[in-house]
Amino acid sequence: VHPKTTMKQLISTLSNGMQTPVKLTFNNLRLKEDFTNRMNNELMMSGDSLLYRLNDQEICKQYGFDTATIACMFIPNTYEIYWNISTDHFLQRMKKEYDRFWTEEKLSKAATIPLKPIQVSILASIVEEETAVSEEYPIVAGLYINRLKSGMLLQADPTVKYAVGDFSLKRVLNIHLKTDSPYNTYMYSGLPPGPIRIPSIKGINAVLNYQKNNYIYMCAKEDFSGRHNFATTLMEHTQNAKKYQAALNRNNIK
Repeated sequence: VHPKTTMKQLISTLSNGMQTPVKLTFNNLRLKEDFTNRMNNELMMSGDSLLYRLNDQEICKQYGFDTATIACMFIPNTYEIYWNISTDHFLQRMKKEYDRFWTEEKLSKAATIPLKPIQVSILASIVEEETAVSEEYPIVAGLYINRLKSGMLLQADPTVKYAVGDFSLKRVLNIHLKTDSPYNTYMYSGLPPGPIRIPSIKGINAVLNYQKNNYIYMCAKEDFSGRHNFATTLMEHTQNAKKYQAALNRNNIK
């Protein structure tokens, strides 16, 4: 309803069930619960009803996913959508947007890595959790692709935090590395079974356009800038790790 809306227009709009689409924007979400809560707040939709569907294996299968990978279907963006859309119609709309996003060009780039679209999204979720500096996304993506191709464990700290259930961890300790979870990439090879966050378009594109480098190791910089020191050898990485551990100790970060 706008200030210039006449009574006749208002009555006509209400009686005919007409409405103007709202702009739905979502990004920077980790868990399925975070996503369903956002939709509960933005739309006339039950978050619990949506979460139930995202945790139902048969429903997820209808869209080409499982309960671990269904989060990959939601591409963070701004969408025009009716606020009273039903849960099922919302999922159908999101699947259409997902299919529209994965163009032939993107599919071709994924195939050359080679990764499937879901695997690209899973790797993108790790990349985004690994660095807060988006300029590093393609570098980190290239590093992890090097590890995947060589058969090395990814050993990504964010996957351990996800497995433990605590993203606030400042230091990943040996006790955390012993967490028996398929998301623990220190324990299990390859990519985890699902994303550890809903990856952004920038993160996905960073994987598709990853930097071809020889990096195998990375360690947070000792200046706590959020950036990383990258290394091609274990010796170089060990030196970087020592500098970072010393910085943590100096600042009494446990």
